[in-house]
Amino acid sequence: MIAMQQQLRMRLGALVIFRGLLQDPVFQALDALLAADEAAPAQATAAWGEFCARLFGHTVNWTDYLLEQMAENENLYVLALCQGRPSPTLDATLASELEFLQQLSAFDGEGLWQALGSPAYLPRWEVSAVDCAGFYRRRLEELPRKGYGIFARYSTFTVKDGALCPVKYPDHQRLEELSGYEQERQQVIDNTRTLLEGGPAANVLLYGDAGTGKSSTVKAVAAAFADQGLRLIEVKKSQLYQIPSLVDSLGSNPLKFILFIDDLSFSTNDDDFAALKAILEGSVSGRTANLTVYATSNRRHLIKETLSDREGDDIHLADTMQELMSLSARFGLTITYSRPDRDAYLSIVHDLAKLYELDMDQTQLDTRAEAHAIRHGGRSPRVAKQFIQSLKAQHE
Repeated sequence: MIAMQQQLRMRLGALVIFRGLLQDPVFQALDALLAADEAAPAQATAAWGEFCARLFGHTVNWTDYLLEQMAENENLYVLALCQGRPSPTLDATLASELEFLQQLSAFDGEGLWQALGSPAYLPRWEVSAVDCAGFYRRRLEELPRKGYGIFARYSTFTVKDGALCPVKYPDHQRLEELSGYEQERQQVIDNTRTLLEGGPAANVLLYGDAGTGKSSTVKAVAAAFADQGLRLIEVKKSQLYQIPSLVDSLGSNPLKFILFIDDLSFSTNDDDFAALKAILEGSVSGRTANLTVYATSNRRHLIKETLSDREGDDIHLADTMQELMSLSARFGLTITYSRPDRDAYLSIVHDLAKLYELDMDQTQLDTRAEAHAIRHGGRSPRVAKQFIQSLKAQHE
């Protein structure tokens, strides 16, 4: 084995802060390549091919891949930094490992390639001259915007078995594609900016008629501010009981989070009612300052109530009903999305027609849009978008 390879492999196996890199398939193939011996050319060339196959699935530049993995790595130093000041031991360990990763970033396999006789059939990977330590120090400063671990790779999450699960292909909504409800949407934008700036952001309830763009507003706002450190966590009502421990785990994260609950409503005996109340009011330790709740509902008071509920045998019925009806009041900001009138609906249709580059006589467009709304349950932004999309498909 070439001495330089042996030294690199020993240092690679001794990683502490960046030890998580050893679980990466490309780094595992690199470890096998560093262990290759020119005295066993068949095994050495096989290790070479395996490393190239895994690396080339991402990039042909080894340095670029190393930097990307360093930037997204959730490690001891990052966690200590988010919770306070890392110890001098961690500082010294980080400096030492950054020095080693600088050496590793320049590994091009030249020595082994020559020892194997410089075979033309072995592909070569690229390396670049970079300052690994400087790059990583800057990356640490960007944690409040870019995050670490899965939060650096993804901006939208769901919850599965009490843990966050990244959404690889989220439903992308863009603010510029939304029409109408500008004042309502601006309230959501302003509240989100307050959250990002570290201010006292309110929990938000968006309620109103179906298809008016409540969910689209939340998704579009989250996407618009993702590069500023905002992450969206979508949860189902049935998962609310799992959220308090999850929220506590996010308290020290430098990013900001929106807990998104879509189409929210409860029955009077719903156990999830208490779970949401606890989330809105915060636990004993208080609600974390880097998270707020955005919920949408077609019901102003969130509770599905029947006449029999008011005629029950509860001795303190008035207190019970007040508790049920006050849930929506626990949201600091309530925004109403009403069904648009004719003028507002047609304005949305016109905006979408421009967005989809649909060229049609406006009078004809308005007539067909109104007819479409009558056939599909009334006017709404959702109906307007479906109408424009169908027209676009017909023209194409």
